[in-house]
Amino acid sequence: MAAGSSRRPPRRRRPAAGGRSTGPSRARPRRFRLLAGAAVVLLALLAVRAIWLGTVRAGDLSAKGAQQNRFEADLPAQRGSIQATDGADLAIDRLAVNVTATPYLVTDPKATAAELGPVIERDPNELANALSEPGGYVVLARNVPPDDADRAKKLDLPGIDFSDTWQRFYPGGSQAAQLLGLTGDTHEGISGMERQLDKPLTGTPGHRLEVRDLLGNSIQVLQDREPVAGENVQLTINPTIQDRVERTLAATRDKYEAKSATGIVMDPRTGAIVAMATVPRYNPNRRAAINPELERNRPVTDTFEPGSTFKVVTMTAALEDRKVQPSTRFYLPSQITRYDRTLQDAHERPAETLTASQILAQSSNIGTVLIAERVGAPRLQAWIERFGFGSPTGIDYPGEVNGLVLPLDKWSGTSIINIPIGQGVGVTLTQLTRAYAAVANGGRLVDPYLVDRIDGTPVDHPMGRQIMTRRTAKRVNTMLRGVVSPDGTGSLAQVQGYQVAGKTGTANKFDPETGEYSSSRYTSSFVGYVPANHPRLVISVVLDEPGGAYYGGEVAAPAFEDIAAFSLQTLNIAP
Repeated sequence: MAAGSSRRPPRRRRPAAGGRSTGPSRARPRRFRLLAGAAVVLLALLAVRAIWLGTVRAGDLSAKGAQQNRFEADLPAQRGSIQATDGADLAIDRLAVNVTATPYLVTDPKATAAELGPVIERDPNELANALSEPGGYVVLARNVPPDDADRAKKLDLPGIDFSDTWQRFYPGGSQAAQLLGLTGDTHEGISGMERQLDKPLTGTPGHRLEVRDLLGNSIQVLQDREPVAGENVQLTINPTIQDRVERTLAATRDKYEAKSATGIVMDPRTGAIVAMATVPRYNPNRRAAINPELERNRPVTDTFEPGSTFKVVTMTAALEDRKVQPSTRFYLPSQITRYDRTLQDAHERPAETLTASQILAQSSNIGTVLIAERVGAPRLQAWIERFGFGSPTGIDYPGEVNGLVLPLDKWSGTSIINIPIGQGVGVTLTQLTRAYAAVANGGRLVDPYLVDRIDGTPVDHPMGRQIMTRRTAKRVNTMLRGVVSPDGTGSLAQVQGYQVAGKTGTANKFDPETGEYSSSRYTSSFVGYVPANHPRLVISVVLDEPGGAYYGGEVAAPAFEDIAAFSLQTLNIAP
């Protein structure tokens, strides 16, 4: 120890007599008392607020809490079925699942997507991007099969939700695809009969209101209204005949390498469409692979120049206006010239004399023009409109076009040698089929239709209007039988054991690039009906740009024969 140091602590100085201490020992108890008082006051305020919240504001706060955790959604209604005439389903709804997510509840988007993607058959990278987006709701996949959804649920992934929905399904696959049409992402009809019948097919959605916890689990259902399914609709389509028409058209198209083929089978007595087909087809159940170009129902939405099948209008006009008789004879030169246009028949022949019936049977262009000149342009134009060309048929199908018919004041000097033979006029296959039905049923222009019943109730359809006398219709019928005779252009349309009436058609296609008719591209057709003595079916076939053979009698008539023979047998129609 250093010198002078001491272990004894220094003495405290006593305050002077009568003095008062001013150090921290006297100030500390005072602070404690102030803090304690403040705490008591704060606790009292909290207690008062708790009492106020628990009594005065209890209902309001409870409602706000429920509002913050409430979940409200419409419950999708099952769409009605579209059925064939025998009740077979052509379009139905089947159960599916929509997979959605609440992104802020997903802790690891990449890992969640890696687990979920393979199960619901979606790209994990796309799912990860969706789960990383800001917001409280995102759709990950629509119309997931229930089995896949069940496997996904077992993963128990936070933030992933599943809701039942309905998916449109077509049991026949590509059968009648263009006719039936498609539905959109929100289950509404966007084309075809799905669009036409969207109102009756669409049901009434249900509604659910519930309270959920922070994890999305339902803890209380406040409102639950069940959805009401849509109505079922029955068409006039015979599925067996529809299938045969499509197969026959597909085989014919493949054989002649045509761009497309279309066909209609119709009951001429009523206008009921038994089959309506377009090939190539597509499968509506494989939405991602659909080529939009294949979606059109061409018999209703597309026009074409009919060629010689249009000659039935010219002949009917001449007979009804008493300009010719079936036996009226015409001298036919090998060619005729009107203004700057020279016309020849499709098959080279010398000058000869033919009757009106022979002119139709042999499809003479020159003879038809000579008959048209007797009728005159004004009356021929009136008869074109009387047959319904240039106007919609009124078929219960969306997107029907008017066709292309020149008004009389637009006719040129050469129109009289074009229009009577079916060039320079555009028609739909539905219009052309209806025109032949008018001949078949005794002169009545019926309105084609596809819808037979809605929710079991028959749909009323107009019976049409008389456009020619029964006598004229009978005469044209007899002349059309001559077309299908061994001496006519439609001999390959004969059906064994039955009388057939009809007409071949071969039309040069107009080339918009050259402004002239092509010498290598054609539309080939045949329209006819069976049995000719008491018609039950009108059948029309058209091929667009067949290769190799292109005459309607060679290309389309055999397809008519196949469809007719099968349909007559299927429907048990006697000769």
